[in-house]
Amino acid sequence: YGCHENYLVDRNTPFSYLASCITTHFVTRQVFCGSGKVGNETTRGDFDLLGFQLSQRADFFEEEIGLETTIHRPIVNTRDEPHCDSEKYRRLHVIVGDANMCQFATFLKLGTTALILSMIEHGVFPESLFIAHPVSAIKQISRDSTLSTQVLMHDGRRLTALDIQDALIEAVRRFLDDYEYEALPAVEVSMIMDAWEETIYSLRHSREKLHDRIDWIAKQRLVSAFALRHQLADGDPRLKAIDLQYHALDAQRSIAIKAGLRELVAPNTVRDAVLNPPHDTRAYFRGRVLQKWPSAVVSANWDSMVFDLPNRPLVRIEMNEPLRGTRLLTKTLLDTSDTIEELLAQLASDSFCADSLGL
Repeated sequence: YGCHENYLVDRNTPFSYLASCITTHFVTRQVFCGSGKVGNETTRGDFDLLGFQLSQRADFFEEEIGLETTIHRPIVNTRDEPHCDSEKYRRLHVIVGDANMCQFATFLKLGTTALILSMIEHGVFPESLFIAHPVSAIKQISRDSTLSTQVLMHDGRRLTALDIQDALIEAVRRFLDDYEYEALPAVEVSMIMDAWEETIYSLRHSREKLHDRIDWIAKQRLVSAFALRHQLADGDPRLKAIDLQYHALDAQRSIAIKAGLRELVAPNTVRDAVLNPPHDTRAYFRGRVLQKWPSAVVSANWDSMVFDLPNRPLVRIEMNEPLRGTRLLTKTLLDTSDTIEELLAQLASDSFCADSLGL
């Protein structure tokens, strides 16, 4: 399974610098957001059959940087379709991540990556943390569930993934002390940093306590117990079946759902989010329009909506700013428009209304 991520970064950040810096995190973050995998899928014969890996995806990466997503997969993908103002933002399309079942692992994966990207945007990523050979390093780390493998750094040192993550935590804390950070609320930043630090510490000293938060630990525990109970050797297809069933979304079949993983988001909140857009992005405007005038909408994309009105050409509304179109900016506009024609007329005549969508 794959699970792509997308982040908007400042267009002014040089891509070569961005790629060099973020590679370090992508290679090593699997210690807490790897989903675990039974066996290995190398075709070169350079590794023996493995019992267990940290990452589902590490076997498949062959390049450091590139455009492909299905062959010659790169650690840093260059696809750049920001779906917003391309002069201000770059889209970082991330294909290196596993499909997590643990909400905690997803929270930590996204939160730590966002903070490190902000540090990179400010140009203060510690260059002493560049990894010499990322493609081989991502595999080496994945294939050692003891977390003791050391990888070669550009400066000649050899560090474990946990050493590197500790250094990243220290660097981000310095960054947060030295710069004003407004992309996330302070309480969320504090939650991310505390969880990150506690997790790396626990991976060193008491990883079993993370069995309800880290997928590879939860999965390894289940696979090992099943193998012991049924006297199965590494490579037995029944162990691979356990691996796959862990990720089943059907609650009746999914092992993960029955494993007592820690929840950060209540089920009723998830159900509400399926039908109701978030209030603090342009998704609010798009979602409310679809709810109120569904028959008038020809298409709804990330950065635009197209309307079909009687006796008129198609009307396209651009939404180039991700943090415009929020409830704060557009609720009154939507509430006071009885028809789609009234909405479009207000957008055309009122500069504040237009600005609320980033037109």
